[in-house]
Amino acid sequence: MAASLQIREFIETDREAVIALWTACELVRPWNDPNKDIDRKLAHSPAGLLVALLEDQIVGVVMVGYDGHRGWVNYLASEPNNRRAGIGRALMDAAEAHLLELGCPKVNLQIRASNDQVVAFYRQIEYAQDNVLSMGRRLIPDG
Repeated sequence: MAASLQIREFIETDREAVIALWTACELVRPWNDPNKDIDRKLAHSPAGLLVALLEDQIVGVVMVGYDGHRGWVNYLASEPNNRRAGIGRALMDAAEAHLLELGCPKVNLQIRASNDQVVAFYRQIEYAQDNVLSMGRRLIPDG
């Protein structure tokens, strides 16, 4: 599959398929409006929203950003029926390449601790758990 997989920047006509994929992968939460997340990303750094296509169908997506100190990976998703086919790895390779082009020295991501499959995926591609506590505070409610 890797040979026929294409990765490119998001275009507006991808929106519905991207949100459907995020929903199928259980990444959408009631407190996060995916349309607003896409709009915010496009307003800030659109080159960091990447989609993976197989035969012109979106089968993966990743949102990547760099704040000048660290890179961040969000919303990595691959089509559930095509798991273990290299889509997630290809998207992470593209995300890391994008960050390297920006001069980013380190990448971080957050995973729900209960998501054993995703934790195993990242460990397999040489990510390690940092000894940090992730904290957050919502400044703009989506709901």
